[in-house]
Amino acid sequence: MKRNVSLEEISDGRLYGWNDMVKADCHGCNGCHKCCTGMGNSVILDPYDAKRLTEGLGVGLQQLLAEGKLELQVVDGCILPNMKMTGPEEACAFLDADGRCGIQRYRPGICRLFPLGRYYADGDFRYFLQVGECAEKKPSKVKVEKWIDMAERGRHHDFLCNWHYLLNDVEEAVKGQEDSEFARKINMVLLQLFYFMTYEEDFYDDFSSRVDEFRETFLTWTGDRRENVRQGND
Repeated sequence: MKRNVSLEEISDGRLYGWNDMVKADCHGCNGCHKCCTGMGNSVILDPYDAKRLTEGLGVGLQQLLAEGKLELQVVDGCILPNMKMTGPEEACAFLDADGRCGIQRYRPGICRLFPLGRYYADGDFRYFLQVGECAEKKPSKVKVEKWIDMAERGRHHDFLCNWHYLLNDVEEAVKGQEDSEFARKINMVLLQLFYFMTYEEDFYDDFSSRVDEFRETFLTWTGDRRENVRQGND
């Protein structure tokens, strides 16, 4: 989800790489779960998040949607799954009775990197520290790589870039016509291909193949649509 604010407003003014030290360590939260409440639909799952979560829980994405643990929302023109907030506290549906994360080992990437965020530019991204977001008053320095704790970090970095810029292309294509049949078709393929279909053992290779398949379909449909507009049929 894009935030229409300047980096200076929400960060300490620095951008971080994997080997940088950043004041992000909240000491295990010490029972706090403020960042797991009142988040609206902002904790969005990317395809890797969805794969890890469903495999970790042993259930499909559609079941988690039916159980009210996840929900689908339109985000910048794309229909994507997000963690659902529930109850009077508007708390994440995966919090347990003690206010602790019930999916800690396979929590989404947004949760994993908090209070860091990603800043995308020129086909790549770096990390930034969100100031004033974490309730911990004296966070400790930690290496970005250790904090995020992601296996195959290089491949995952490439995946995040590919996914971000693919969504950008979809957003541009449906801008101003989010309720059209064209937008609905694109989003249904996006959900089916990247979220509802089971991935092969090597997620990253499988994802890359699906990106190629999606872009082929996407280019065909956008080309057909431009032709319809030119002929006055849309």
